[in-house]
Amino acid sequence: MPERFNKNNMATKRDYYEVLGVPKNASDEEIKKAYRKLAMKHHPDRNQGESDNKGAEAKFKEAKEAYEMLSNPEKRAAYDQHGHAGVDPNMRGGPGAEGFGGFAEAFGDIFGDIFGGQRGGGQGRGGRQVFRGNDLSYAMEITLEEAAHGKEAQIRIPTWDGCETCHGTGAKPGTQAKTCSTCHGQGVVQMRQGFFSVQQTCPHCRGTGKIIPEPCTTCHGQGKLKKQKTLEVKIPSGIDNGMRIRSAGNGEPGTNGGPPGDLFIEIRLKKHDIFEREGDDLHCVVPISFPRAALGGEIDVPTLQGRAAIDIPEGTQAGKQFRLRGKGIKGVRSSYPGDLYCHITVETPVKLTEHQRKVLRELDESLKKGGAKHSPNEESWTDKLKGFFSA
Repeated sequence: MPERFNKNNMATKRDYYEVLGVPKNASDEEIKKAYRKLAMKHHPDRNQGESDNKGAEAKFKEAKEAYEMLSNPEKRAAYDQHGHAGVDPNMRGGPGAEGFGGFAEAFGDIFGDIFGGQRGGGQGRGGRQVFRGNDLSYAMEITLEEAAHGKEAQIRIPTWDGCETCHGTGAKPGTQAKTCSTCHGQGVVQMRQGFFSVQQTCPHCRGTGKIIPEPCTTCHGQGKLKKQKTLEVKIPSGIDNGMRIRSAGNGEPGTNGGPPGDLFIEIRLKKHDIFEREGDDLHCVVPISFPRAALGGEIDVPTLQGRAAIDIPEGTQAGKQFRLRGKGIKGVRSSYPGDLYCHITVETPVKLTEHQRKVLRELDESLKKGGAKHSPNEESWTDKLKGFFSA
């Protein structure tokens, strides 16, 4: 007869970490290395004396048991939480199994993943497993103007309709599905791992509880056909690149009557000819002529709301930045719109006539006579070069 469980028996057992001589936070590799060392040291074949053999054999078995428990992630987790009681096979419930229910619940999700359980599962009518459908993703490309002002759009997405040939049964007309002999129509089977009992989807019928001997030739036993449908989508104003819109229930249908998944519409902004978006702010490069930069004056710049004017001061340098408040985009979660930043670039004239070249040479000579007051940056740069080459 098997030995009856006695709490005092466990009290005599040494701590597994102490047996292997490793700390409780030891890695798997450290545990394996410690066990190999002890196994070689205490192996009965290496200790042939009668007294040595008995002591070595006991230590060898002790190390082997400790390694078997700590090298298994689930058993190690159970041991860390409940000590020897968490890994003793006699503690399967009934008298003396205090706290086992909570412990099993704590590890339910882990064992569900280990044995191939499908997330989102539950029980439907007749005990069959029902599963939520998968989510779908749809990439929508829109312009910056559409993102700023919002829009309503139509998209085509996949949908599933019941098969008219088999009326949704999946079986060839004149035949019918049979109850799965593996799970007896439950859609799930029980698996045992040590003292854990884990429920998983039936691998034979894949959770449907039914087997179709002669599938419908139209839908190939699915009971549904994939088609396309048009969906109205409202794009909110201020939406940005990478944001997603959730359309509930427009994903793939569930299994065995489970709820459908969702559709996620991911927004992608087209490259704009003029503006670049940075959060709620907009940036644009505004080229001006050399005379306009030197003499100054008013110029028109584009905004998403129309034209705007900015005053270019006399002597404006390339790289000068002008900020137009409130001319950016009001984001989805923003209270106020962002700003528009205009970055000035001075354009060098090209394809000059001989007369224009003559005028520019005269201007250049005149500017040189004026010294640093006309070109302070150039004068400063020249001084830096002289200091660099003389060093």
